[in-house]
Amino acid sequence: MAGPVTDRLDSGALVSALTSGIHRVIGEQEFLNHINVFPVADGDTGTNLSLSLGSALAVLGDATDEPLATLLPRIADALLDGSRGNSGAIVAQFFQGVADAAGDVTHFTPGSFAVAIASGNDYAHDAMSKPREGTILTVIAAVSRAVTKHVTTAADSDFPSLMSAALERADSALAETTNQLDVLRKAGVVDAGAKGFVELVRGMSEYIVHGRVAKEPDLSVLNADEGVPAMAGTGEDSEFRFCTECIVTGTDIDRRKLREALSGLGNSLLLAGTKRKAKIHVHVNDPEEVFRVARSYGDVSAEKADDMHRQAHSSHDTASRFAVITDSAADIADEDLERLDIHMVPCRLQFGDRGYLDKVSISATEFYEELRTNPVHPTTSQPAPGDFRRQFQFLASHFDDVLSINVTGAASGTYNAALSAAERVNAHGRIHVLNSRNASLGQGLLAVFAAECAHAGVSIEDTIAAVEDLIPKTRTYGVLRDIRYAVRGGRVPAWVRTVADLLNVTPFIRATSAGRIKASGFAFGKNGTTRKFARSLVRHSRDLGPLTIAIGHANCPDDAAELERLLRRDLPQIERLTMAELGAALGVHAGPGTLIASVQPFTKPPR
Repeated sequence: MAGPVTDRLDSGALVSALTSGIHRVIGEQEFLNHINVFPVADGDTGTNLSLSLGSALAVLGDATDEPLATLLPRIADALLDGSRGNSGAIVAQFFQGVADAAGDVTHFTPGSFAVAIASGNDYAHDAMSKPREGTILTVIAAVSRAVTKHVTTAADSDFPSLMSAALERADSALAETTNQLDVLRKAGVVDAGAKGFVELVRGMSEYIVHGRVAKEPDLSVLNADEGVPAMAGTGEDSEFRFCTECIVTGTDIDRRKLREALSGLGNSLLLAGTKRKAKIHVHVNDPEEVFRVARSYGDVSAEKADDMHRQAHSSHDTASRFAVITDSAADIADEDLERLDIHMVPCRLQFGDRGYLDKVSISATEFYEELRTNPVHPTTSQPAPGDFRRQFQFLASHFDDVLSINVTGAASGTYNAALSAAERVNAHGRIHVLNSRNASLGQGLLAVFAAECAHAGVSIEDTIAAVEDLIPKTRTYGVLRDIRYAVRGGRVPAWVRTVADLLNVTPFIRATSAGRIKASGFAFGKNGTTRKFARSLVRHSRDLGPLTIAIGHANCPDDAAELERLLRRDLPQIERLTMAELGAALGVHAGPGTLIASVQPFTKPPR
């Protein structure tokens, strides 16, 4: 640890001060989530700031005697890459300004520190399309003015007195935010992002004034109902649904033109970064529009689109015992997703050099049209652990338990990615990850059942036991009308297609109890396939008692409707039947015209 800070702030002292500040923000994340009402009351500002600032801890951890000239740009770059949400992007841009102003300095004096903070303030304000008073920008500006005033008026300015003055003004500016925005005044809270920045300053001051580094909090021992207020705001849906972000990398990004191109797509537009790397944050209804515009300015990566409506519902949910989340390999009827607030982490889909977020930036209808017309066969990839971690951390700050039900581990690394992410969550709630040993509709039925249990007030322990009991009883079957897509995707050898075409047969598939997909028979000819598939399903299901059935189709709704009619006619024990479009995770291998049906014993949540 660096020695006492007086009239110079070297890299060692800055590392300790920033570490202390970041730990304070992480410790306050659940409080920040609960007072989050602006720009959207979706309860995630604390999570976003914790993840954003936390991304700099790795840089701080390996910065031994690194000079400020290289340390500050590395911090700014890590924050830009890891920034989440409006406040996270603003903080990243603030540090970009600090780094640019610092230049080649070996250490900060109070005077050069004030210049760097003023630059950070300018950068932060310039990043926002429409800056508002009463937000994190207000507090950043107040801190900048207080630091500048102190070094110009104090007879003997040093860092302890400078940070004390900055913190005092930050606290008073924070208190003023309540009356600067109507939404804050109505809710009776200060701005969450502004509060987060004050905690960063407070933690830095704690080290610079007192020589203490705030310890990283162990949030796993906290109770969400202790020390935090009730959720502020109403949880009403915002005008735009998706908080959309991505990074654009290029050689000379024209940020003014990029901002203009994005400005009409939504609101809360923020553009951070440099001419080489820019971070886009904007609230929109169609994330693909954002990514399409971004691609015209450089290479696009780190695409992300969080469903703010679902987040707002969950953050104000007082009825559910726990939260349920799955990955987009699960196919679930829209009405169940909305009714039960089931969260979903999108898989990644790639058509050549064009990437999509499954079910977010490309719909099922758009996917099958692209699959039909694009000569490049797409590939799918599991969500990165960071995609899971972001949503896990948000949900674990609002619920004592989070249940993640993931696609079969036998066919994808998604389950392991979820496990890895769960181990890195820094929030009070516990994350439980289950291997569904299923996919598509079967995985979806398990997630729906778990969410029904949550809404019925069933404990997490009893729900996990009930879901684990249902996993081997949940059976998924399908019919592939065009086997060439499975061949193109590498899941079926080319000779199988040759034999199928030669014999004029249509293959049936099923998920095994171990979670693998295998052939389960075939139908001769191409006519009457739906009727033959229905007969096969009836034969497998007629002795199972009351049933829950889900039907999924790959761009063939008429066939799905016929299948429903036949099953209802021949399986009178059906208690519930839902319909869904098949997503890309299965569709990339199954192709248009595929029908899938999952069958599960009808089960009510345990009492």
